[in-house]
Amino acid sequence: MSTVTAGSPIPSAGPATPPTVTGTPKALADGLKYIDVKEGQGPEAKAGSSVTVQYTGWFASNGQKFDSSYDHGGQPFTVAPLGQAQVIKGWNEGLVGMKAGGTRRLFIPAALAYGSQPPQGIPPNADLIFDVTALIVQ
Repeated sequence: MSTVTAGSPIPSAGPATPPTVTGTPKALADGLKYIDVKEGQGPEAKAGSSVTVQYTGWFASNGQKFDSSYDHGGQPFTVAPLGQAQVIKGWNEGLVGMKAGGTRRLFIPAALAYGSQPPQGIPPNADLIFDVTALIVQ
């Protein structure tokens, strides 16, 4: 499992399939699950925070990658304000509690992702997996 932290080289592409992680996912009441692959340091992300991340997303059904910030020139993505950002609900909820330098695996059910009206390239009602590394939490 590769993670990006200060001093580590940024991968040139997101992994084609989800790397193996160990641990028992924490489950939230709405179906979101997550595993902290690596704990970060500093303040925790909370509603209203700005969180800059690197990420890779796969379809839960077959492990096929559909998007990665690493595949977009390694450009990080900023989620702000957390809880109200124009991202899927699973991200607005799943990034809460992350600290800079931390990596989290999110298991996002379709209802917290794109549901029955997804953007092009995502099948309707697809469950998703994301590995998200928090670079900056403000």
